[in-house]
Amino acid sequence: MTIRIVLADDHLIVRQGFKALIERDGFQVVGEADNGQDAIRLVRDLHPEVALLDIAMPLLNGIDAAREIQKVSPSTRTIILTMHAEPHQVLEALRAGVRGYLLKTKAVTDVVQAIKEVFRGAVYVSDGISRDVIKAYLEKQELKSDNLSARERQVLQLVAEGKTTKEVASVLGISVKTAESHRGRLMGKLNIHETAGLVRYAIRLGIVQA
Repeated sequence: MTIRIVLADDHLIVRQGFKALIERDGFQVVGEADNGQDAIRLVRDLHPEVALLDIAMPLLNGIDAAREIQKVSPSTRTIILTMHAEPHQVLEALRAGVRGYLLKTKAVTDVVQAIKEVFRGAVYVSDGISRDVIKAYLEKQELKSDNLSARERQVLQLVAEGKTTKEVASVLGISVKTAESHRGRLMGKLNIHETAGLVRYAIRLGIVQA
């Protein structure tokens, strides 16, 4: 059967490059998105076999998008594309249900193999990813976590992107009062009490790019 793929990256030229590369090997790109929210909607509507997600996308990053994709289309397997190999980020992706973690420096040569292995039910990680991270995941060990809920991570990203509380509420489909509450709990958990600090934290986690 033809493996159908939703491809999400906020850079058009990157999407075009990956689309040409993977369709050359017989896969079918059935949908493209430039942000995490649209990626979820496409997967919900199309139920592809694989979703290939950039980690640093507007509105919702790839890891949190993968988490939501598991809810709307459990049969869709997700692969993250990223420049980041930090242990906390890899572990967070695996916890979110990601089946492939692909470094962009190796993606051109590895993406086809990653799609095939993930489709077969395996977990694929690029060379260069710490084996200790994979071991910790398989053994259910805990690495340092920020203990943020999925919603709080969404709010963190939107605030770091410069959205006002009203805009955050609009994007997430919640009331302004609820958005304010999420922001307050977020700051309390992180012990960060100004927007600039939240931006720096989000950049450090790779949720947004500098």
